[in-house]
Amino acid sequence: MSNSKDDDAVAGPVPVAPVDAGPVLAADGTPLKRSLGRALRRQKGRALLLIAPLLIFVLVTFIIPIGSMLFRSVENDIVANTLPYAVQELASWDAASGELPSEAVYKAMYDDLFVATEAKKHTRLGSRLNYEQTGISSLFRQSGRKVDDLAKDAAKALEDAVPAFENGETWYALMDAGDGEGNTTLLKNTRGRIGRLNDGPASADMDFVPSAEIAALLPRTARTYTEWAIFEVTDAERVPTNRAPWELVSLALLEELKTADLSGLSGERAALLQQAQAVDFEIPSYTDTFAEIDQDWANVTAWETLQTHSAKYTAGYFLNAIDAQKTPDGFAWQPEEKQILLTLFGRTLVMSLMITGSCILLGYPVAWLLANLPASRANLLMILVLLPFWTSLLVRTSAWKVMLQSQGVINDVLVWIGLVDDADRLVMINNQFGTIVAMTHILLPFMILPMYSVMQTVPPTYLRAAKSLGATNWTAFWRVYFPQSIPGIGAGSILVFILSIGYYITPEIVGGTKGVFISNRIAYHISSSLNWGLAAALGSILLAVVLVLYWCYDRIVGIDNVKLG
Repeated sequence: MSNSKDDDAVAGPVPVAPVDAGPVLAADGTPLKRSLGRALRRQKGRALLLIAPLLIFVLVTFIIPIGSMLFRSVENDIVANTLPYAVQELASWDAASGELPSEAVYKAMYDDLFVATEAKKHTRLGSRLNYEQTGISSLFRQSGRKVDDLAKDAAKALEDAVPAFENGETWYALMDAGDGEGNTTLLKNTRGRIGRLNDGPASADMDFVPSAEIAALLPRTARTYTEWAIFEVTDAERVPTNRAPWELVSLALLEELKTADLSGLSGERAALLQQAQAVDFEIPSYTDTFAEIDQDWANVTAWETLQTHSAKYTAGYFLNAIDAQKTPDGFAWQPEEKQILLTLFGRTLVMSLMITGSCILLGYPVAWLLANLPASRANLLMILVLLPFWTSLLVRTSAWKVMLQSQGVINDVLVWIGLVDDADRLVMINNQFGTIVAMTHILLPFMILPMYSVMQTVPPTYLRAAKSLGATNWTAFWRVYFPQSIPGIGAGSILVFILSIGYYITPEIVGGTKGVFISNRIAYHISSSLNWGLAAALGSILLAVVLVLYWCYDRIVGIDNVKLG
């Protein structure tokens, strides 16, 4: 007989048929997974709404302004917007040929420069190009004063021969479509240019519409009159209906009428234009006109500068930031006497590291005392550490200037105790030493506080345990205490280094010519030279350097090891 227990052991457990229970449902009958997902999304949405005001504030007041400023490092639309027709004609000119541009380029330049002078933008354009070629600013300034001489002669000849052109109503009736269905493309394109010239959109309240018939017959005249009409509305805020236009319009009309076919016109317009066509006015070469205005226009250098820097986006500012320049032939280094920025970058990095190191050496003992002294003494010492925050930065820096100068307190004490001869006083101001001393004093609290907050978390029992196992005081400190304080050193070092690399007030006051940082040049270009493009490029490079160093620190030390307590 077989044993039933043995049979069960051989057969194993009896299989149970799977039961299809379906998805787990919530109380409202929806699948639990979907219900949990919906609740999680609602929770995240409420959390986002709570921080939305802060995010919007940071975006509007921090990210957008900084992004806009950094964008200036590649933005270069002033040349293309101010001289659009000249830039278009210059595109086909070969600067390497050594020959001057064609007559068409000079003609387009005359129109653009005339309009820019009326809009008072020619000096700004000259200032921009003066960053690339010294002296070109005065060229544009002088040319702006003389560019309208030819146009004035043309306007006088036209008005003397046909007195009707003295009235603004005559011009308006000649150029306006009347029925409102004129050359809207010309109006739109011109509005865009005038809007850019005046740093704002053109007015929408524009009753004038250039005549399609006149625009086809006299395109330059119609374009120039339209530019003037929009300029009157947007900039001068005057109605162009009864005002005489720019003299440039008269010049363009007389020039185009010399070859225009008026046979297709009839009525008052035809009669008026036929009278103007009969005016005897000899228009000189625009090349000769510019040569008479200034001989530099008869040199290819000015035109090369215009062509090289006419693109809407440029790498020229970044090249200038590394002591190079953009030339018609490509990349080139600045003259040796102008190569200063790379030196300043190197000096900024080296001195910032030295300041960080000096803050570590001076701040570590103070932080250790703060963390290990009794509470009453530690509180008094903390007040002394925080005391500099209650004093103006300018006052602290000026105090160091008084103390470090040749006749200052420190030199007087050294002379009094006999360590320094009165004739050989130490030079401690207007150099790198003065900058390091002053900035170390200013940034020292930023190093002490992170180290103190970390040291406070180190249990003192660790040191006693190490000593009980036979370690000396130095071994206990170096093997047990110091490794646990490294996160505080890292946090303080990052804070001090980033602050020091961007300081400019202290180096400006105590650094002289040998102790200034690259940030001083950034401040100079923003407030004095107004070369915001170069300042933005220098700031972008400085930001990139800081991010690279931060990445290296993260790879070597690990940012996760940085703690503030």
